Amino acid sequence: MSNTRPIILTRLGIGLSLALGGCITVKAPDKPIVIELNVNIKQEVIYRLSGDAAQTIDKNAEIF
Repeated sequence: MSNTRPIILTRLGIGLSLALGGCITVKAPDKPIVIELNVNIKQEVIYRLSGDAAQTIDKNAEIF
């Protein structure tokens, strides 16, 4: 009895896959697929130095 069980399960699996094979359909949509990505990348670099700080950097350029 244990030898026939794998055969029966294999036949049952094949039968189910054939039966369900006709139930699955793939159809292209009528309208195009639209994906909206609202991505806002903003980069700002603000570099402000007072006159004294600019002079200090110029005098000590080796440490900056």
